[in-house]
Amino acid sequence: MSEGQSSAQAPSGARRPVGRPMLSLTLASMMDEVHAHSGAVYLLSPDQAVLEMAVMAGLPRAFAAPWERVGLSAPIPVSDAVRERRLVWVGGEEEMARRYPRIAVVLPYPFSLAALPVATATKAYGAIFVTWPGTHPQDLSDWERDHLTAACDRLAVRLERAAEQSLPLPPEPDLLAAPLVGGMAGTLGTVEAARMVSRLPYGLCSLDVHGRVGFANAAAAELLDVPVNRLLGAQLWASVPWLNDPVYEDRYRAALFSQHVTSFVALRPPGEWLSFRLYPSTSGLSVRISRARAVAEMNRSAPRPGPSSTRLVTISQVLSLAGALTEAVGVEDVVHLVADEIAPAVGSQGLVLLGSRAGRLRVLGHHGYADPRVVERFDGMPLSEPIPGSQVLRTGVPAFFESRPEVERLYPALLVDPSEFAAFAYLPLIASGRPVGTLVLSYASPHHFATDERAVLTSLAGLIAQALERALLYDAKHRLAHGLQEALLPHTLPTLSGIEAAARYLPATQGMEIGGDFYDLVATQGTAAAAVIGDVQGHNVTAAGLMGQVRTAVRAYTAVGQAPEEVMRSTNRLLLDLGSDLFASCLYLRLDPAHGRAVMSRAGHPPPLLRRPDGRVRVLDLAGGPLLGIDGSAAYPSTEVALPPGSLLVLYTDGLVESPGTDFEDALADLGRRLTDLGDRPLDDLADALVQHGADAEGRLDDIALLLLRALPQG
Repeated sequence: MSEGQSSAQAPSGARRPVGRPMLSLTLASMMDEVHAHSGAVYLLSPDQAVLEMAVMAGLPRAFAAPWERVGLSAPIPVSDAVRERRLVWVGGEEEMARRYPRIAVVLPYPFSLAALPVATATKAYGAIFVTWPGTHPQDLSDWERDHLTAACDRLAVRLERAAEQSLPLPPEPDLLAAPLVGGMAGTLGTVEAARMVSRLPYGLCSLDVHGRVGFANAAAAELLDVPVNRLLGAQLWASVPWLNDPVYEDRYRAALFSQHVTSFVALRPPGEWLSFRLYPSTSGLSVRISRARAVAEMNRSAPRPGPSSTRLVTISQVLSLAGALTEAVGVEDVVHLVADEIAPAVGSQGLVLLGSRAGRLRVLGHHGYADPRVVERFDGMPLSEPIPGSQVLRTGVPAFFESRPEVERLYPALLVDPSEFAAFAYLPLIASGRPVGTLVLSYASPHHFATDERAVLTSLAGLIAQALERALLYDAKHRLAHGLQEALLPHTLPTLSGIEAAARYLPATQGMEIGGDFYDLVATQGTAAAAVIGDVQGHNVTAAGLMGQVRTAVRAYTAVGQAPEEVMRSTNRLLLDLGSDLFASCLYLRLDPAHGRAVMSRAGHPPPLLRRPDGRVRVLDLAGGPLLGIDGSAAYPSTEVALPPGSLLVLYTDGLVESPGTDFEDALADLGRRLTDLGDRPLDDLADALVQHGADAEGRLDDIALLLLRALPQG
């Protein structure tokens, strides 16, 4: 549809855009009808589920910068309005903090908002929101609702017609207030008005909605210590260095948004305190500047901040906390981080982290409670129990209790064995659209939760929820990995005649802490025994699963009496038959302590070390074959080694001797020296000493398996 000149005047074959600023006119008319002071029109992107701001009115676009382009799934009013095809009403800052905490934390000001879809019966084209100052009634009247809905419906019809005619919508400028007042620097438009203002004993400035100075009298320039010509056309906080603080800019934003008179004091260096009073309108602000009362007098009249005073988290703190939360690995890490950094930042002295499993409440961690039983009694309690922790977890709605009588009146169950705390914030931890827990912040004395503080706490809870979700998943994977590893490795080594044994296993510290390293010791006929150590490629569940199959196969081939070289060939064929892409190294040996010997077969595995009874150590350079799982026709020759009483065999995987930047031969020589020095120790002590270096490593890249076998005198 065109609202400009007729299409006959357009070039042939060309589609000229809609002539009049359709969106701007509609928005201006809507705001005028319902006496709103700001608003914006969003259009739905044709190729993706995204709303893009087309026109902003009444306030600078910078105020809504985080929401210039938002997804339809975003938790903000315009997205909800389009998605649900209904009017969304937010009646004030407290309701905004409860329903849309992400908006409230950025705009913690008293204002009301209505968001409506711009849609026909068959298609959505976008959305509109309008806002009112905090003086607007808590509810939207039927008259306002009807006018807003009708205007959006009319705009949707116009957009539909424009789309049918393939008429593009040209970019439209934002609707801001009137230009700067006056045409001459330092005047109000008339000589008499300028003379009148110049005689006033206090400073006067006029700011537009962007905060730019349009007028400043001589008294203002003197108080600010900045010439008038440097003030005009510049933002007040940009032209006055000691006002260049986000706190002061925030007061200007608060005045514009709420349309309430706002004031603050600021220190002009070196010691002059000035009072600023901001009188807002929809076209800008008038600022009155005067000398403030003595700081001492102000401090006497102001309430003294106590330990329970509100301590809001700054943006820099939020960013720091968000970064720290990304480093939290397990649930215990999340509890410690919240206790060490977040609780002190918001003035809380205690905390409880709650989760749920199988319809019951779980206490995931707590801090600051003198008697842990006060908290731990809730563990295992049904989620249906009438207590605030379970109710907040079920509903996802935060709850704030400013005194103990308030919470006990609503939840009598808390009268039993009460804690020492006097105020509580119950914050739902919602991640991926579902509640994953409840954070309880406890305060030592009664605590007033202002609206902006509630918004900050709710937003922080969102960050904590993301960290908790990751931590719960990590802990579940960790339990799975360790359970699988423990199931696949022998719990104990058998007691054998003539052989003393000890073993150690350390998983890699990267990934899931599960791998393919394995060892086993099996008693055979008489005093003989079989031992095996190996390493399946990889550090994941697949490697661990294949390791379990290899270990089971070796046991089976040992049980039927196969010789070492036959055990290796059979296991090699098994890996090929399984069709796995993974390979395995392996060292298998038959021990005959009665005759003082061992027969070994090797498949690509690091050579074992032998410490003789006299303390000398040598590397057993055994003949062998390739890794298991590569060549079905490979042979694995065996080698017999003398094993007199007092001899010590050291079987290991490459994680014990290989590390970045270290030569394998040098590492093997170092292991031999340690074995020479420490080999007479009890076997368990020796095993701990040999893996100590790997156990202390912060970033262990590979698993470590160690099996020690000492030949005992025959008795």
